[in-house]
Amino acid sequence: MTAVVTEPYGVADRPLDRSARVLVAGSRGLVGSAVWRHLAREGFTDLVGPGSAELDLRERRQVFDWFAAARPDVVVLAAARVGGIKANATRPAAFISDNLRIQVNVLDAAQAHGVERLLFLGSSCIYPKFADQPIREEALLTGPLEPTNDAYAIAKIAGIQQVQAVRRQHGLPWICAMPTNLYGPGDNFHPEHSHVLPSLIRRFHEARKEGAPRVVNWGSGAPRREFLHVDDLARACLHLLERYDADGPVNVGTGTDLTIRDAAELVADVVGYRGSVEWDPGQPDGTPRKLLDISRITALGWEPRIGLREGLAHTYAWYMDHLDSGALRR
Repeated sequence: MTAVVTEPYGVADRPLDRSARVLVAGSRGLVGSAVWRHLAREGFTDLVGPGSAELDLRERRQVFDWFAAARPDVVVLAAARVGGIKANATRPAAFISDNLRIQVNVLDAAQAHGVERLLFLGSSCIYPKFADQPIREEALLTGPLEPTNDAYAIAKIAGIQQVQAVRRQHGLPWICAMPTNLYGPGDNFHPEHSHVLPSLIRRFHEARKEGAPRVVNWGSGAPRREFLHVDDLARACLHLLERYDADGPVNVGTGTDLTIRDAAELVADVVGYRGSVEWDPGQPDGTPRKLLDISRITALGWEPRIGLREGLAHTYAWYMDHLDSGALRR
């Protein structure tokens, strides 16, 4: 199927049938649960998203059998093994193996069953460590990756390449989106495996509760990061499925960043921690700066709506609700 493409690059008019069967792979995770909520609010009536206990996406036969029985019309591939800098640095084999298997199995099964529309979600870590800022989509594969998460990044790059190969070989209008650092309800707050914002939320909450006089964070606090609320990403996913058709990935972010030090101070303020915030420069910083150029998606009519302070307050309230109920994913 060939789309009619006009300016700007990749524009398409593909309104999705609200009765189409949509597979949200990874529907129990941070991204997948947000996509599910947004699609439900937008009137989609046939959402499917089996959890890992029902369907292990790393097992090829299970995936093919599931596709043969369920026959989804649209796929949002948000399933992945994810983690923060420590998890990526200490378990690279698990990150590359699990993510490659998840992607290859889902993409192969979707192609075999003729899934017409598919969105593959990658990560901004696919870009070179020292890419020019803000990072344009064309920076992909132009330099060395950040060593602390290169295994995960290579897996995601392989997913992009497979989507592009399917477009060329089979003519299916599949697309890729590359979100920046995400946070929000449904995040993982594990003390060792979480990303920076949920890790800070938990650390400052526990320090406030225990009356700790200081909190020591990894690294220098100098690297700059961009943070996007996951509900904004969910809106972007549907927007791209209905408005974008080209082989190049699309960055999804806010277009603004701040230092990790400033982010930590903001989290401490939202949580109500009044002690000292300190840093351990002996621990790794990761990429010095990672700000995405979002001109491609804003040209399609999408823009972020949720400010960082508002989003952090929302996320902390969700954390407290689920912490008290014992239902927190850790």
